[in-house]
Amino acid sequence: MTPEQCRAARGWLDISQSQLAEKANVSLSTVRDYEKKRRTPIANNLSAIQGTLEAHGISFTENGITGPA
Repeated sequence: MTPEQCRAARGWLDISQSQLAEKANVSLSTVRDYEKKRRTPIANNLSAIQGTLEAHGISFTENGITGPA
C-alpha cells in the first residue's frame, strides 16, 4: 500500500484520518505522516492501517485499489 492508495481508500470509504487511526489503533500522526510521505510507519502499524481498510472492503492490487461492491 502506498501513501496515495491509503488516501484514495479513505476517500472511497469517506473516513477521516482520525477515524482510520482510531479503527487501526494507531496514532493520528502515524496516518497523517504516512499519507504526506514524511515517514513510513513501523511494519505492524502499516499492517494495521492496511488491514483496517481491507476489513472495510478495500482491495490493494498491483495496479491500484478496488473498493467495496
